[in-house]
Amino acid sequence: MRATFNEHELEPIPGIPGRLPAGEVLLWQGRPGWRGIARRVLHLRWVAVYFALLAFWRGAALTAEGVEPGEALAGAGLLLLLGLVPLALLGGWAWASARGTTYSITSRRLVIQTGIALPITIGVPFSAIVSAALARQPDGTGDVSVALLPQHRVSWIALWPSTRPWRFGRVEPMMRALPDAEAAAATLGRALAAAADVAVRPVAEAEAGRAAPPRPAEAMA
Repeated sequence: MRATFNEHELEPIPGIPGRLPAGEVLLWQGRPGWRGIARRVLHLRWVAVYFALLAFWRGAALTAEGVEPGEALAGAGLLLLLGLVPLALLGGWAWASARGTTYSITSRRLVIQTGIALPITIGVPFSAIVSAALARQPDGTGDVSVALLPQHRVSWIALWPSTRPWRFGRVEPMMRALPDAEAAAATLGRALAAAADVAVRPVAEAEAGRAAPPRPAEAMA
């Protein structure tokens, strides 16, 4: 497999550079939800909890030193205000990343366009995919990841955050935080089955944050 890298210049179909080759058709497109990226990629909630604990500790420390309650509250509030800066930056990055990412499934490949300032497009042909997994998330979204044959590799840096967590040596492309993950998984499964000319079967489902057992690509649907 050769992953294709292209700059975001001429796009007759948004998310796909250039025109599709003869015989290839677009089956599905979608974007990640920025809240899912903020929560599961940037861990925004834990950052907020961290600054809340710092503010509580600061207020308690000032109170223990005999500072007036108003001054202790002001000291804690200052830390909370300072914490809003990184939270706003991370939230803005999550929003921009979601806006700059497009996932496409054609009859021959999975296409991931990602990047904020310099978008690139990575195409993964079905012949390189050995298994697929769907993970539903508590917020109602879902992630669809694909494992590649050992001889086929993609860049973790180029794909992130559209990568499966904790897969550094064997990077797995992932369509993250999809509002319609079930539809994307079903479409991918049908396309993989059609490309392999086998019967359609359900895509393997994994619990959120846990790996699904690998299954041959020709059994996916």
